[in-house]
Amino acid sequence: MASMKRALISVSDKTGVVDLAKGLAALGAEILSTGGTAKTLRDAGVAVTDVAAYTGSPEILDGRVKTLHPKIHGGLLGRRSVPAHVEEMKEHHIGPIDMVVVNLYPFEATIATPNCQFDDAIENIDIGGPSMLRSAAKNHDDVVVVVDPADYSRVLKALQGNTVTPALRRELAMKVFQHTARYDGVIAGYLEQQVQSDVKFPKVLSLQFDLAEILRYGENPHQQGAFYRERQSNEPSVSRGTILHGKAMSYNNYLDANAALELAKEYDETAVAIIKHNNPCGVALGATPVDAYVKARETDPVSAFGGVIAFNRSVDLAAAKEITSTFVEVVIAPGFADDALAELKRKKDLRLLDVGSLTKVKQEGYDLKKLVGGLIVQDRDLGTLADLRTLPVPTVRKPTDEEYAACAFAWKVCKHVKSNAIIYAKLGQTIGIGAGQMSRVDSVKLAAMKAQLPVKGCVMASDAFFPFRDGLDAAAQAGITAVIQPGGSIRDAEVVKAADEHGIAMILTGMRHFRH
Repeated sequence: MASMKRALISVSDKTGVVDLAKGLAALGAEILSTGGTAKTLRDAGVAVTDVAAYTGSPEILDGRVKTLHPKIHGGLLGRRSVPAHVEEMKEHHIGPIDMVVVNLYPFEATIATPNCQFDDAIENIDIGGPSMLRSAAKNHDDVVVVVDPADYSRVLKALQGNTVTPALRRELAMKVFQHTARYDGVIAGYLEQQVQSDVKFPKVLSLQFDLAEILRYGENPHQQGAFYRERQSNEPSVSRGTILHGKAMSYNNYLDANAALELAKEYDETAVAIIKHNNPCGVALGATPVDAYVKARETDPVSAFGGVIAFNRSVDLAAAKEITSTFVEVVIAPGFADDALAELKRKKDLRLLDVGSLTKVKQEGYDLKKLVGGLIVQDRDLGTLADLRTLPVPTVRKPTDEEYAACAFAWKVCKHVKSNAIIYAKLGQTIGIGAGQMSRVDSVKLAAMKAQLPVKGCVMASDAFFPFRDGLDAAAQAGITAVIQPGGSIRDAEVVKAADEHGIAMILTGMRHFRH
């Protein structure tokens, strides 16, 4: 191929590079390379010209300077369609370089290693690689530039077929600048942490997510939508799950699936969470997955119809049969038994999402909410209570063992319900859920109204304090015997007095779980 006379290849990730180089050599291209890449290609029988031999300048400063040379960057930046450039390149004996294949020193992988030393991190900041990529990408009309090994095959095929279009060149150049922008952002973030080790919120927040899927539409049909995946996250999540069956996930499916799984993950015991419109409509613990599911569904069978279900255990056949007995949108689980999968696949539109093992890993990252023209950022709400018996109990009556256990269960659910949030629960099962009301007493009344099972003898969890005693009065009227709530109201004494009048035990957490 006449237009592919010279290619420069210098990669940290050697995946697929030998096959690419052999294909380029077969097209008649001279291969320029450096260091480990040159050795890899020579060992595979590919003829290689060292960059140092090509430029006439040796590698210096422990290899820090190899490709920063006019013969390299002139060969990349010289415009073939501009006669003055062509003449100047000839004058300075600069040959055109028609292709650059470069990926960068593994800075991100280096700083992710335990006990990474600062000097090691600095030495893994690539200088020549980004410079060559940017030069080639700027001049992509004349230079084919490849940063992603996944593109090797299709680019080689296009070269072989003489079908390298302007659109392909522009796409490859775009990927270069996306890649280098992310690379520089990671370095800047790392250095800011070194300057101020306790920095939580950087001065410039650089976010890089990879497009995973274009959705049918957004929250509503008149909105467009897309799903992006965070590249470095390794926490078990909906974002890292595998869709095994069913229609494509929608925007709302992803929102509800994430809410369901994060709630199910709160429990070490076998648990099921059913979500509708981003709020739980039933949560339960059980001896088996099917036991937990049936109990969760009993909370509000009407709302559970068409809901999104998350298990924190693998789904077995018994659970699968119960799921297929009604209409369900999505099932999320850390695995599905073969016979369960066959049963669930009878429902052609039912989406099945396998999120893999729910092994505990460090939970981190930001919670982001977009504003018009801005962004508010916070830690994720990972607050937990280790032992409720260590918390203050301001009421005359103390909780029973069963009430402590029921309050512990309900408090975890409460964290995942839109504020103002009220949960009625007994041991291991939600009974009534009051979500998203503008006044707390209305949430208390709504939880009672929604309850399908007897409320008498249940406990109540509140995501924030009671501003007045009316919430306790309404709870007592419904039959609540114990309450877990943050406390902190200027009327706490009034609220505690109301609890005492009704014989209700109260636990104060000192921790709030607003969820807007």
